[in-house]
Amino acid sequence: MKIEIWSDVMCPFCYIGKRRFEDALQQFAHKDEVEIEWKSFQLNPDMKTDPSVNINQYLADAKGWTLEYAEQMNAHVTDMAAEVGLSYNMDNAVVANSFNAHQFTHLAKKHGLGPAAEEQLFKAYFTDGKNVDDTNTLAELGAEIGLDAENIKQTLAANTYADAVKHDIAEAAHLGIRGVPFFVMNGKYAVSGAQAVPVFTQTLEKAYSEFRPSLEVINGPVCGPDGDC
Repeated sequence: MKIEIWSDVMCPFCYIGKRRFEDALQQFAHKDEVEIEWKSFQLNPDMKTDPSVNINQYLADAKGWTLEYAEQMNAHVTDMAAEVGLSYNMDNAVVANSFNAHQFTHLAKKHGLGPAAEEQLFKAYFTDGKNVDDTNTLAELGAEIGLDAENIKQTLAANTYADAVKHDIAEAAHLGIRGVPFFVMNGKYAVSGAQAVPVFTQTLEKAYSEFRPSLEVINGPVCGPDGDC
């Protein structure tokens, strides 16, 4: 059963949603029959990478908030992250366009390392305060999961996966996806936002109940809601 996940590395709810989904998947009896594909989405495609800008100030300016309110919002998502075992250091987050990070993910996907790349990117952005638009940073992250650092640099320099990123974004628009994280299970059931674990569990069971009969025929027996950015 295939599960597609649209996400953006700069989305704090996407990392939280990832953890909640993973918790649900661990409880799912048929998790070994699940294929996960991460898809690209950009919440702010026009964002300019600027390590000198504090993320709280950026949000305040971009959304018309007061600086105090931006700080409160980031404190809130930091508390949410802690509930699922994640450490957010929002004051250290680097304002960065995510397009190169998405290209990096597509390269990793080609080598069967898509989920590992997503985890690396989220941790780098939210916990370690790294610039995920920086080629050298992405090369280092890739090397840590078994990719060739020089190949990463060459791929990014050539924009090899630019069309693949744009295709994912266009597909999201076609499906009416306006916020992330967004999970599509078995091409039919969707979960929008960083929902509670039982929501993911119930949707997994429902999607699998319809997937399983078709699998037997072919192979023989065998946001929206809270959490959207």
